[in-house]
Amino acid sequence: MMDAIIHTFLDLVAPPFTFFTLLFVLPPLRIFKFFLSILGALFTEDVAGKVVLITGASSGIGESVAYEYAKRGACLVLAARREKSLEEVGERALYLGSPEVLAVRADVADPDDCRSLVDRAINAFGRLDHLVNNAGIMSVAMLDQVHDVTDFREIMDINFWGSVYMTRFAAPYLRASGGRIVAVSSAGAWLPSPRMSFYNASKAALFQFYETLRVEFGGDIGITLVTPGIIESELTQGKYFTSQGRLVVDKHIRDVEVSLTPIESVERCAKAIVKSAVRGEAYLTEPAWFRTTFFWKVFFPELVEWLYRVMCVSGGAIDGNEDDEVEEPLGKRVLDYTGAKSVLYPDSLDATDPKTD
Repeated sequence: MMDAIIHTFLDLVAPPFTFFTLLFVLPPLRIFKFFLSILGALFTEDVAGKVVLITGASSGIGESVAYEYAKRGACLVLAARREKSLEEVGERALYLGSPEVLAVRADVADPDDCRSLVDRAINAFGRLDHLVNNAGIMSVAMLDQVHDVTDFREIMDINFWGSVYMTRFAAPYLRASGGRIVAVSSAGAWLPSPRMSFYNASKAALFQFYETLRVEFGGDIGITLVTPGIIESELTQGKYFTSQGRLVVDKHIRDVEVSLTPIESVERCAKAIVKSAVRGEAYLTEPAWFRTTFFWKVFFPELVEWLYRVMCVSGGAIDGNEDDEVEEPLGKRVLDYTGAKSVLYPDSLDATDPKTD
């Protein structure tokens, strides 16, 4: 009986209290954070000579983030599964200003590889200052088309557990240096993009994992939680797992998924990530305008769901890759008929195919 009274009381009190908070607390808090951001811009961390470990560094955001840290004079430990591509990134990072680069072939889905990767970084440099958890893969499939859901365990193993392993093994060294974790989640953590349920779930898990670690770490280890929108990368070049769990490149399906959303260049995104990290910022959504999608989802969830269905799902069926039948929705048709892709997508996006070595 008492618990019913308590919860009824809270049901009545919580909404007006929330409204009061938004009306009177949020504005001064935003002003305070604005001044903090100015201070952050004036007193940025100097990473020259410091050690930065980056996963998923052989391409995309991870590759470009490595170049941005290199330009600032950081020592780099680069990790990915593609050794040849990784070595090429390392050579360019040295050219751009990194005093020393260690390239390590590693699979973040393997906890032993993650432990060994951190150990090699410490053995080589004696310290660790920034950990950039960037490694990730994507799947594109309607749940009803998935033949065996266990084929998609790798999405969670890499996107979520890979960051968990790396964080656990690196945490003692980051704590000792007063270091920082840069965790690359995604706006997919809150946006219900169709055909991306496994990917979105992995990024939502990653987001909440680091939100909780903020409380656990306190001020010992800084966390910059990055939620990119649609960024130029192998993912937006059409590389993903099909409904049968096979890795393919299909730019047609990419156009269905991305639709009329502008794609930001990977160089611009990487610059924003490193700038945010050295400023000690807690959150970064890039491009900045993409932050508004969070509020759309919070305040107008039905509208967001309707727009996704109309723009990315509804329409006549067409053939996608050999595994999946994909509908050609309104967004894809508008993209084709208007030629909007030449304006919304970077010229460099399809200049080269995703790396496969």
